[in-house]
Amino acid sequence: MKILEQKFYMRFEDLNLHSSLLKAVKDQNYTQPTAIQKKAIPLVLKGNDVLGSAQTGTGKTAAFALPILHHLISERTNNKIRALVVTPTRELAIQIGENFTVYSKYNSVRNTVIFGGVKQEAQTNKLAKGVEILIATPGRLLDLIGQGFISLKDIGYFVLDEADRMLDMGFIHDIRKILNQLPKDRQSLFFSATMPKNIIDLSSQILKHPKRISVDPVSSTAETIKQYIYYTNKSSKKDLLLYILKDQSINQLLLFSRTKHGADRIVKNLRKKNIQASAIHGDKSQNQRQKALKSFKDSQIRVLVATDIAARGIDIDKLSFVLNYDIPNESETYVHRIGRCGRAGENGVAISICEPEENIYAKSIEKLIQQKIETVQNHPFLQTEKPMNLQQKKEFEKEKQRKRQEFFANRNKKRKKSR
Repeated sequence: MKILEQKFYMRFEDLNLHSSLLKAVKDQNYTQPTAIQKKAIPLVLKGNDVLGSAQTGTGKTAAFALPILHHLISERTNNKIRALVVTPTRELAIQIGENFTVYSKYNSVRNTVIFGGVKQEAQTNKLAKGVEILIATPGRLLDLIGQGFISLKDIGYFVLDEADRMLDMGFIHDIRKILNQLPKDRQSLFFSATMPKNIIDLSSQILKHPKRISVDPVSSTAETIKQYIYYTNKSSKKDLLLYILKDQSINQLLLFSRTKHGADRIVKNLRKKNIQASAIHGDKSQNQRQKALKSFKDSQIRVLVATDIAARGIDIDKLSFVLNYDIPNESETYVHRIGRCGRAGENGVAISICEPEENIYAKSIEKLIQQKIETVQNHPFLQTEKPMNLQQKKEFEKEKQRKRQEFFANRNKKRKKSR
């Protein structure tokens, strides 16, 4: 006789969160917690340190924000900063702050966000009024601590989010400085999309007897995302992109470039063809980045070109198309990139343009995700060149370095003449 098991669906009401939080998540049409939320929230409520592995788009922010708010609602904070969330980019900090504000709709717990690239006065004014939760990027946080605007002596809850990207951006020394400012008696939560050895080593310096949780491993791609790859030559990439954009159904495209200069060059080429585009990367001011992101969300521009670091924190509802103009040399990065589309069960399309030197990266990606990416054969810019051999690569890099030095030398000459 076959026994049928009844599947248990957890609801937010089953997580024993404060009633004001349940009311707020209901307003957001949250019904069932995601996998990371199911695992993390009960552990954080019990006071455990947590080492969490989860990629973007899994509901990670609510997994730490809701239980921290639950604790703070019952505390009398007296305008002290009790919770600190450190994250690598301005965009992600802003997004986390927005989430905390939404979840605090029916309680009095206040938060503010601080980041560099803008004047500090508005941020220090909010700090002076008193907040319980501070979301910060490392540089501005240390700057305001040094100026005496912030004290971390009352921190009871510390979150390090996107730790792998933090290390990629060279923030390790800043993180250690922040850790030295924190009380030893605290609850710490550490989230990272990937868990290489340097991340594990860092987590051991932050966490005490942590509970380790892992969901949606980095090797997984959503089944709702269709993946295509165009093999072409390096010199044909620009024309191939324009060919792809002839498809008018691609009305909103998030495009990834490996470098900041490359992102600007792509935007320039698209605008020449009357395709509305903007770039976001580390050389852009905060206002420029926010303006570009808003224009993209409001469908005022068709293509948003981003580097990987700047793209952390971008969360666009119902985004259908992502394009890799440069194939990433880290396979996990590919998974993160295409995960920007096809969220929450929506359909998505991930397109990659691959030049000969990137063929090896494409093979590594297919090995990681354990599936063959569908090759588009019928296009006018097929790959005809072969990857360079070792000697050719050396000569190429040498010439590239020469041109770079020449560029900066000419730029310095022009600056001296203009003085």
